[in-house]
Amino acid sequence: MNEAPADDRWMLDALKEAAAAADQGEVPVGAVVVRDGRVIGRGHNQRETLKDPTAHAEMLAITAAAAAVGDWRLADCALYVTLEPCPMCAGAIVLARIRRVVYGAADPKAGACHTLYRLLSDPRLNHTVEIGDCVLTEECAAVLRRFFAAQRALGKK
Repeated sequence: MNEAPADDRWMLDALKEAAAAADQGEVPVGAVVVRDGRVIGRGHNQRETLKDPTAHAEMLAITAAAAAVGDWRLADCALYVTLEPCPMCAGAIVLARIRRVVYGAADPKAGACHTLYRLLSDPRLNHTVEIGDCVLTEECAAVLRRFFAAQRALGKK
């Protein structure tokens, strides 16, 4: 269910985080965690910067949100992320008990919400997550396309 215009607003915040990642030479994925109408956690990819394979935007935003509320349970929170979460991030979303996830672009190589796997809605897990309609899909996908085109032009990635 699209809770627009709020979904668009929060995805625009996630896109700002993606831009920060691109500015650092990171794959431009951004995420924000929202609770009671305000951002309580934000993150962008920092795998290269931190030399940490787990430093995905979602992981960093979830960690920041948990620190902000003083609890690992984020049951009354929504996560907005510019790219469909991978299995690692989907697992963290489930473990954090996040109520709702909204993503921008689908990830045909690692998507764990709808594309390759359906971890967030798997009834065998102890928590399922509402998945909102994709929002600002073209904008989110365009950021990634531009980044990877530039990387290819430089002979990278």
